[in-house]
Amino acid sequence: MRASIPTYELYGEDDPTGSRFWVHCETIPARSALHHWEIGLHRHERYFQILLVTGGSGDAVFEGDIARFEPISIVTVPPAIGHGFRFSPEIDGYVFTFLASRLPVRPGEPSALGQFLSRPSVTRLAPQDPEGQLILAHLLRVASEWQGRLTGRTVLMETGLAAALALAARLAAQDRTETEEIDDNDRRLEAFSSLLHREVRNHRPASFYAHALGITPTHLNRVLKAKTGLGTQELVARRLIEEAQRELLFTPGSVKEVSFRLGFSDPAYFSRFFSRQTGMTPASWRAQEQLRLGSRADKA
Repeated sequence: MRASIPTYELYGEDDPTGSRFWVHCETIPARSALHHWEIGLHRHERYFQILLVTGGSGDAVFEGDIARFEPISIVTVPPAIGHGFRFSPEIDGYVFTFLASRLPVRPGEPSALGQFLSRPSVTRLAPQDPEGQLILAHLLRVASEWQGRLTGRTVLMETGLAAALALAARLAAQDRTETEEIDDNDRRLEAFSSLLHREVRNHRPASFYAHALGITPTHLNRVLKAKTGLGTQELVARRLIEEAQRELLFTPGSVKEVSFRLGFSDPAYFSRFFSRQTGMTPASWRAQEQLRLGSRADKA
């Protein structure tokens, strides 16, 4: 069933040059009107998607599950998740499609935000809720930056999308705590993920993270294994590889320069580390991804 779901960069477009963007923004009616207000089941392999619904209503279909949305709300769809939409003719709002690799936290990462990003959802933005209104403001600013194409737009759009999703995850967590008790290990996992995001390029040992959380390295490893299936060193290595892939794909620097930015003092050791984790050298991986996805040069 999954294999039969078509994959697009942008819905209905088969042109491979369509992959040559890191973010795309358009109004919801711009594309849905061409398809009689119905977007068939499809998926995006590496792109995360946010729909900001400011008018009208509709249904989101997530591989069999149906979620209703009305204004004002956001619909979030992770990469590789089959999804489709049925809109009312008066639908209004924006669709943001962007590379998940541009997010500071990847879908599925061991944190509340990572888990939120791994599941499709509909989040209502209540008028009286300051957090909801801030999400709305961030996304409207991203749409404005996309249309304006002024200096600095890339940074502002990337920051705005990340902030909107972090706030949406916070709203989802608040809703969850009303019905579920969050245990100490959930909090430790969240704290570890936040600390790892800040310190990964400093190559801290497992004992550093354990001390910061007030537990032993063995206890930390046990907690992470129970919650994620991976130990401390495995999670640190995976995050470091993600940082390396981001640098290789989105910066023009040499492999040597990338290794230094990631905190490696020996570029040869960086290459061996990267090859051990991915099965490819940094240069080969970069060439393969640039060929597959096209140029990543910003159009700002």
